[in-house]
Amino acid sequence: MNIKNFGRKAYIILAAIALIAIAAPESVMAQDRAEIEATTLVKPGQKAPDFTVEMVDGQKVTLSSLKGKIVLINFWATWCPPCREEFKRVQKDIIDHFKGQDFVFLPISRGEKKVTVDQFRDKQGYTFPMGLDPTQEIYKKYASNYIPRNFVVGKDGKIIYVSVGYEASEFEAMIKAIEAALK
Repeated sequence: MNIKNFGRKAYIILAAIALIAIAAPESVMAQDRAEIEATTLVKPGQKAPDFTVEMVDGQKVTLSSLKGKIVLINFWATWCPPCREEFKRVQKDIIDHFKGQDFVFLPISRGEKKVTVDQFRDKQGYTFPMGLDPTQEIYKKYASNYIPRNFVVGKDGKIIYVSVGYEASEFEAMIKAIEAALK
């Protein structure tokens, strides 16, 4: 093989790699969307599975007792960077924004003990109620992987919006879905 042929083959190989790299994000995104869809066990339009969650203060909340309100169920964990990012917006953009309306924010820590959640709350200065799901019993009714996960439950007990991960634009879309449901 001479240098000229080697150079041409190398160019073809590099061009093919470049095309794969350009196409990969779209195919990876499609694969990610398919995986997220497959791991989302409750979809919009379906009845939200009922559960009772123990809150960090020891009180218990049963989802079915909140019927007639819009409920935002948020599955999260202290070690999850996107969860932490999302929580930075919760007080102002969720709790304060919907205060006095038929709305309940119900964050549920997935797979963590009370002591871990308490330490996180103290360190971050969060005062809003948080639920505990140390065995992931509640989470497994809704999903099999990935957090943060948000499920907006309508006044009739059916899921009206689902999001996975944290992106500012999706968070805004969720707020709009809650606002529309409250009208």
